[in-house]
Amino acid sequence: MSPSSDDFDTEHAFDDDDNSLDAYVWQLFLLINPGDDDAAFQQFTAFRDAVGDTPEDDVDVAQVVGEVADWRSSFHVDGGDSRALVQAIDELASRWNLSIDWDGDPDDDEFHADVDVSELLALAYDNLAPHGYTLWLLDTEDDSIAGWMTLSRDVEPMRELSTELGIHLRLGSEAG
Repeated sequence: MSPSSDDFDTEHAFDDDDNSLDAYVWQLFLLINPGDDDAAFQQFTAFRDAVGDTPEDDVDVAQVVGEVADWRSSFHVDGGDSRALVQAIDELASRWNLSIDWDGDPDDDEFHADVDVSELLALAYDNLAPHGYTLWLLDTEDDSIAGWMTLSRDVEPMRELSTELGIHLRLGSEAG
């Protein structure tokens, strides 16, 4: 029988003094999967499987989280691929039955010929905010774009958690 999120108490999985990598990563998965503890648990389990016995100091948390959560609760696309960016953000927003008003038709080739990805990220951020969600961008070491979404009420916990995990984040409104 495989474990479920019911087997892993989402409220008290770690005690308040637990500052282990697992404790922080579990909290991250809860934040990027608001209201979906099962998805958080599945991604956390995949994270633990991916890092195996790797020493905590050698784990690139952002990279591994991105790998196990990609297109489910995170995204990572080429920085020049506006189509993939729109698809990824639309996919993540659809988890909460939200749609982004891209200020044009993203199925139209002309839309992508005339658009800047920074503008798209700002539009997505602005569209999500009134619904209580925040778009986050991770600093990548190349020209790719990566990120996730959280509840807006979790902005400060996300900032604190990302600092603890060594993940460099900025708001989607700060793209550029």
